[in-house]
Amino acid sequence: MQAGSVVFDRAATLDKLERLTGEAARGGAQLVVFPEAFVSGYPMGLDFGAVVGNRTPEGREQFRLYYESAVDVPGPDIGRLEALASDLKVHLVVGVIEREGGTLYCSVLYVRPGRYLGKHRKVMPTAAERLVWGFGDGSTLDVYDTDVGRIGAVICWENYVPMLRMAMYSKGVQIYCSPTADSRETWVPTVRHIALEGRCFVLSTCQVLRGSDFPPGVPNRLADSPDSILMRGGACIVSPLGRLLAGPAWDQETILFADLDLDEIPRAKYDFDVVGHYARPDIFRLTVDETRRPPVTSTRS
Repeated sequence: MQAGSVVFDRAATLDKLERLTGEAARGGAQLVVFPEAFVSGYPMGLDFGAVVGNRTPEGREQFRLYYESAVDVPGPDIGRLEALASDLKVHLVVGVIEREGGTLYCSVLYVRPGRYLGKHRKVMPTAAERLVWGFGDGSTLDVYDTDVGRIGAVICWENYVPMLRMAMYSKGVQIYCSPTADSRETWVPTVRHIALEGRCFVLSTCQVLRGSDFPPGVPNRLADSPDSILMRGGACIVSPLGRLLAGPAWDQETILFADLDLDEIPRAKYDFDVVGHYARPDIFRLTVDETRRPPVTSTRS
């Protein structure tokens, strides 16, 4: 699903999510993947009034708006997603901004028809994201068995962390979801490499986001006008041998469809299995600490 949020407006974004999921379901989709921070939304171009040594009152108010638009897990929005998935008989992978206490996290929610399965919290926010998002831990690096396959998600530049990718491969991920905010053309070869490396299907999606998607009165350092494009998409679906099954799509909201034949995965692993016959565990070992830990946030100075 390549679409943009109604930034800082959770209710309107969830309404949009319902409408778009309905369109996808009518097109035959059984799994619908939304971009990073879709609810509600990715703060592209915002500085929240921060420089080293100072924060402004206006920036604090922007953070409050962001906080108010975030999702509680568990909470009523989870029930709404469960009901939607049940009504449309779809599985959902949704990028959200999650709040716990006074901290926000960039998370992905997994929902099957009628049931919330779990979440993944981004373990390493990138650059200025650390001003507004906390750090996830190893307890949410899960892969979920579903009726459509074993689904996992790795968010944006987490995909550049080899050991994190390896953790997902070792859990037997078949449908590797890659919600991102990176809409550069260089992202497509990244996810094609991941599909080849992990011998899995990769579903990558980014928002198409414009200045007009932000509320009036919130200054944006990267948008010169309401028509300014801040993120241009690039959604694609990739086979276990790196073949583009759909996309990439650019500069417009759209839904990409592909039929995933899970039998392609063992065919692809015939000559390369990164956690099996090609792994050399006598030389290499991966240790993942999956302990749930107290919140870790960046120091705001």
